[in-house]
Amino acid sequence: MASHRKLVERIADLFNWPQQHWRLLLLLGCLLLLAGEGPPPGLLETLIDRQLAGYKFDFVSWETGALFGKLVHNLVAPQRYMDEEARHDFVVDYMALVGEIQKLEWDISLVYIDPSVADPDVASAEMRARLADLRADQQARQPLAEAILEEQVATVLIEEGFGVLGQELPPVSAHFTPLPSLIVISPRDRIENIFSLSLHHGLDTAQREDIEMQVDSALNVSSLVTNIGGLAAYPSMLLESSWLPWVAEVTAHEWTHHYLTPRPLGWYYMESGETRTINETTASIMGKEIGYAVITRYYPELPPPELPTLPEPVEEEEPEEEIPPPEPPEFDYRMEMRNTRIRVDELLAEGKIEEAETYMEERRQIFVNEGYAIRKLNQAYFAFHGSYADAPGAAGEDPIGPTVLRLRARSPSLYIFVNQVAGVTRLSELEMLLSE
Repeated sequence: MASHRKLVERIADLFNWPQQHWRLLLLLGCLLLLAGEGPPPGLLETLIDRQLAGYKFDFVSWETGALFGKLVHNLVAPQRYMDEEARHDFVVDYMALVGEIQKLEWDISLVYIDPSVADPDVASAEMRARLADLRADQQARQPLAEAILEEQVATVLIEEGFGVLGQELPPVSAHFTPLPSLIVISPRDRIENIFSLSLHHGLDTAQREDIEMQVDSALNVSSLVTNIGGLAAYPSMLLESSWLPWVAEVTAHEWTHHYLTPRPLGWYYMESGETRTINETTASIMGKEIGYAVITRYYPELPPPELPTLPEPVEEEEPEEEIPPPEPPEFDYRMEMRNTRIRVDELLAEGKIEEAETYMEERRQIFVNEGYAIRKLNQAYFAFHGSYADAPGAAGEDPIGPTVLRLRARSPSLYIFVNQVAGVTRLSELEMLLSE
């Protein structure tokens, strides 16, 4: 009887308001969006959607599987009976296991690459058997590792003020999973993300090049098929990684998108490039600060993620002596990318599209020679990467990133900052907040 009573209590906990109702509302919203009517025939979205129908990622199947897994785990929720030391050790061991798997996968790939290996199947058989065992162990541990990380991020969020009656809203929910690829579309005559679509996971380089060529030639646009590190589905989709500081940061980053969804900055995410850049920059700042707090609190032996550089307050008087700045590195990737974006914007503003595209290819080759494996540098590349404007780089001289950072520097808390910026959708509205 006692065991039955505990099971009933756990099932009741599973459907407690607000946590599970919020999850159900988010799922309903996702399904409504996925099942809604498409745009009228002839629009860019419809043309691309039809052209790439065979490559589209199946979100409905993914959501069904991911949510079912979360619900099953919550029936037992063994993390509730673990102390902080046990939780710490379990997550650290899980990350080490993921690292071992990734190394073994790389070693297996080298066997198949090596031309001196006559039969790579035979040569890698033992390693592949070992990999299968490790994967089975990892998949068994994954739900508990995710649950522990979710609760650790949630604890920090609640302490920062993002909670109602001791519960963060929406509940933190993340899932390690193979991520879809993303195709980003920009016009050729300017840099703007006018459409994006999630595609199958694991597209190889030849497939990506073929998709881009089809889209570019058919629609006279600039496209890029790129990888992503996370996606704000629900639960959020996280790239499998053994680097815990990055995992904590991305978990908080994607949760920020969930938090902003019912607010203007999230609701109108797709309405303009300005809105997307404000949203993504806010999520980047939030992810880094919450990720930093999670690591320093629960995993102090690890180096925390890098915090965004906030603007210093303006001094009324100049210092008596100016300290010379440190010598810049031989090749500063961020500044070189920023300078590239600035020059591309200038050329496009002058209507020199072909010249801008030639210049981007020349610059890409320079980046590659410096060790940065950029497959394609075009308008779509800047449209995608320029949205993350909390540090110098692909955003160029776009004032949105620095303006968001100034607002964060002026805000007394992360909670106040996020809720201020959640109500804006334009740069002009951001500037009004700063002028108040």
